[in-house]
Amino acid sequence: MVVIIDGKKMAEEIKEELKSRVKKLSNRKIIPTLAIVMVGQNPASKIFTRNKQEASEEIGMNSTLYEYQENMKEEKLIELIQKLNKDKKIHGIIVQLPLPKHIDEKKVLNTISPDKDVDGLNPVNVGNLLLGNESIVPCTPKGIIRMLEKMKIPVEKKNVVIVNNSNVVGKPLAVMLTNRFATVTLCHVKTKYLSQHTKKAEILITATGVANLIKKEMVKEKTVVIDGGISYKQDKVCGDVDFENVKDIASYITPVPGGIGPMTVAMVLENTLILTENSTI
Repeated sequence: MVVIIDGKKMAEEIKEELKSRVKKLSNRKIIPTLAIVMVGQNPASKIFTRNKQEASEEIGMNSTLYEYQENMKEEKLIELIQKLNKDKKIHGIIVQLPLPKHIDEKKVLNTISPDKDVDGLNPVNVGNLLLGNESIVPCTPKGIIRMLEKMKIPVEKKNVVIVNNSNVVGKPLAVMLTNRFATVTLCHVKTKYLSQHTKKAEILITATGVANLIKKEMVKEKTVVIDGGISYKQDKVCGDVDFENVKDIASYITPVPGGIGPMTVAMVLENTLILTENSTI
């Protein structure tokens, strides 16, 4: 019998734990504050941004949205981030990805201070992750690892296949799983014969944004299936996995929505809180 992992319920439990930490800081007149920078009108970015703001408010944190038009100049964005770096009232900074094509994403992420880097994408924090220091890591991989831990799903010695090689999800997740002695296969858009890899997975994690990419015949029985993808099909939110058919053979599976999304938001809050606590030591 398949277990459908309730990411929303899990995230609510984490947020309850975070509330008490926020309260301790507020007793010292410190309110954790998150700056969210969004350039353009990407629909998915708008949803993620709103969710982060609502969740911040829920646990007693502050959040400020800096929203700009698609044609914002790169140098203006850099200037804004430098200003936020210096602002002592701001404890965490997120630049919502993707950015418009005329803006150099690496340059922007490199500008965020490692001490305010909620997404863990500054080279200093990426380097720390590679060395086994996971204090601040990207939020979706962190949410996936936390979910596996909370469900008591072991990763040591397991064959894990990740279908995503981005800097935000696939690469950091592969490192985190390797740190825990999983054997990881990293697949991507140019992987030949994808199903030959996915069929070997004991844990299959996907985050491509391609609706129903993972079909039942691509998954072996009793596999743990973690779907971090999100896309829209006829105004309906979809994941990467053909959920209705794959759930018949999986041991565990996450739904979309209600799976990894809420966990990612919870990790945004946790990372902001960690950065706030670090800044007050």
